Amino acid sequence: MAEETRNNPAQPQQDVSEQHKIRLEKLQAMQEAGHDPFKITKYDVTHHSTDVKENFETLEGKTVSVAGRMMSKRVMGKASFCNILDLKGNIQSYVARDSIGEEPYKAFKKLDIGDIIGIKGEVFKTKTGEISIHASEVTLLSKSLQVLPEKFHGLTNTDMRYRQRYVDLIMNQDSRDTFIKRSKIIRAIRTYLDGQGFMEVETPMLVANAGGAAARPFVTHFNALDEDFKLRISLELYLKRLIVGGLERVYEIGRVFRNEGLDTRHSPEFTLMELYQAYTDYHGMMDLTENLYRHIAQEVLGTTVITYNGVEIDLGKPFARITMLDAVKQYAGVDFNEIHTLEEARAAADAHHVEYEARHKKGDILNLFFEEFVEEHLVQPTFVMDHPIEISPLTKKKPENPDYVERFEFFMNGWEMANAYSELNDPIDQRARFAAQEELFAQGDEEANHTDEDFLYALELGMPPTGGIGFGIDRMVMLLTDSPAIRDVLLFPTMKPLDGVKKEIGVNSEAAKAPDTPKAEPEKIDFSNVKIEPLFEEFVDFETFSKSDFRAVKVKECEAVPKSKKLLKFVLDDGTGTDRVILSGIHEYYEPEELVGKTCIAITNLPPRPMMGIDSCGMLISAVHEENGREGLNLLMVDDRIPAGAKLY
Repeated sequence: MAEETRNNPAQPQQDVSEQHKIRLEKLQAMQEAGHDPFKITKYDVTHHSTDVKENFETLEGKTVSVAGRMMSKRVMGKASFCNILDLKGNIQSYVARDSIGEEPYKAFKKLDIGDIIGIKGEVFKTKTGEISIHASEVTLLSKSLQVLPEKFHGLTNTDMRYRQRYVDLIMNQDSRDTFIKRSKIIRAIRTYLDGQGFMEVETPMLVANAGGAAARPFVTHFNALDEDFKLRISLELYLKRLIVGGLERVYEIGRVFRNEGLDTRHSPEFTLMELYQAYTDYHGMMDLTENLYRHIAQEVLGTTVITYNGVEIDLGKPFARITMLDAVKQYAGVDFNEIHTLEEARAAADAHHVEYEARHKKGDILNLFFEEFVEEHLVQPTFVMDHPIEISPLTKKKPENPDYVERFEFFMNGWEMANAYSELNDPIDQRARFAAQEELFAQGDEEANHTDEDFLYALELGMPPTGGIGFGIDRMVMLLTDSPAIRDVLLFPTMKPLDGVKKEIGVNSEAAKAPDTPKAEPEKIDFSNVKIEPLFEEFVDFETFSKSDFRAVKVKECEAVPKSKKLLKFVLDDGTGTDRVILSGIHEYYEPEELVGKTCIAITNLPPRPMMGIDSCGMLISAVHEENGREGLNLLMVDDRIPAGAKLY
């Protein structure tokens, strides 16, 4: 059937093109007959689909008006059935010639799947017990000129779901539910904080000094002032200025931008919520976090017990609290209380195969141990407290131990969900911390903070003792909606453009072109400067060759490996039903989002090889060459019709 063509690569493309042409001709005929649907400006909707179903007892026999997209149609001579999808769900309608009239019924039969229609009629229940609407009027409100994906499978291509979210929302109920829940989660946050006396504010996105976090900013040029500005990486420093100004409880929910990689948990553009409360400390922020998460879960999900990827997480129990020192001692078996010098810390790192850089100090290495050995174990809600001062430039020192600060990170499912401090309000100490950050920047740390003189002046006016916290809203939504990737909870995630605007929006079919548009010539690639390795002269016998098990694999997930500039971590479907993890040093050539959903070739019978603390179980095959003195690499990708696990001979 024509509706299936968008999702079936084996089907001739001209089928879609023909459908597009037919729909255009239908529209033209309607317009010539004076029935242009695009001239309709409004339609009075009295109920949504679920309203009718949930209130059937009171609405039975009464006239209602619904509107939405027609997702199915079954014509049976003088009577037909159709199904309408609206915001809240779908509902069936019975359309009979005798009820709407002969000419309107003829027009109804010409409608296409995807058309947006309004239906007015009486609520009733069919013989099979399905609540439906007996149509007395059918109105075409908007003509769909494109063919939807095949109705039984929806839009399954992950890349296309992200690029064409509007189609994803039409075809996938789960996706629609996710974003409805996201809206409810943000509303619940605001409701809770407003009830606690917090004031919602807005602070600048374009800033001269992007501080408040360890991240590389995006830089842009402001023509009117002829100055470079940065997109904010955090909300912190401006919100603290408001605390100085006497606004004792403030919060902001807004976009921040960090010029870093993309993976299942990171996006360069994401939603952050930060709040600051005067006259409290990080213990007060822990109490607020517990209460906030319980409130959101109960309000949105109706329970404080959630499930993520099959694992139950209980938000109703008291959240665990542990220091970073104790956590590293528990999970890595290394007691940093007994490590007093940088040399001792480096020796411990060497003994446990923890990679560090020359600029790293003792506190940095402690944090590396935490990331390597602890994070993955923090599945249930856990506050990790008292971080080393080296990684906390905006945090108040612990009075009894100035090598550490009053800071916690909140973890669930092995993910950092929030970051909180007893805020540093000593301007002299803050200036020294900024100076240390400037030194790190000079040593090559692109994520280091820069001195903010205006912020220092604000501190010198005096800031009260303050607790502050930042929540990643997107990760919160991921957990509460059981979504596997951050792009599943972003309506329009950042994607790598595909050869211009038309391909970026997925308009690359013949159907989207004018009928007389000539076909583009195949891309000509210049290989004149390419050098390849000489072919092996030594023969290998077939028995030796056959020992390597080459298999087609599907990329389920792909993300950058933390602390590595080269490695990408692949989660692969190799046809066995068990996920296979392979690490590959190709991040210089590919971003992770490019590779999700692709079919590649891997050797699957190599022994596991530990890389950055992760076992790599196999090798992905790439083609390498030299061009103009630089190595080029192309990951070997094959036709997606090849099933996972297919063996190469």
